[in-house]
Amino acid sequence: MPDRSPYARRLREVADALNAEVQPADDALTPHPDTLNVVKDRHNKRGQLNHAVPEVLQLQRRIRRCNADTDIPHGDIVALTLDAWLRAKGYPPDLRPPGAEVL
Repeated sequence: MPDRSPYARRLREVADALNAEVQPADDALTPHPDTLNVVKDRHNKRGQLNHAVPEVLQLQRRIRRCNADTDIPHGDIVALTLDAWLRAKGYPPDLRPPGAEVL
């Protein structure tokens, strides 16, 4: 078989990387395994996410209620929810450690 061009090799690498990704669950709001690992690690640096949201949606009250019912910390509820939505829209995080090689 002839040697593949750099372009063909790169396409093969991209295809292999896509095949290696976790396939989406039937439920778009199922937390991604990588996200669950990040959220469970209490040693990760955490930051505030402050955005004005419509009060009529009662998001703060609903998050507090969910926390009371499930014992999931407030920040984790927000992180899991936003991560699921952003992934579903095609915006996954780059979870590589600093200095990791980019393919």
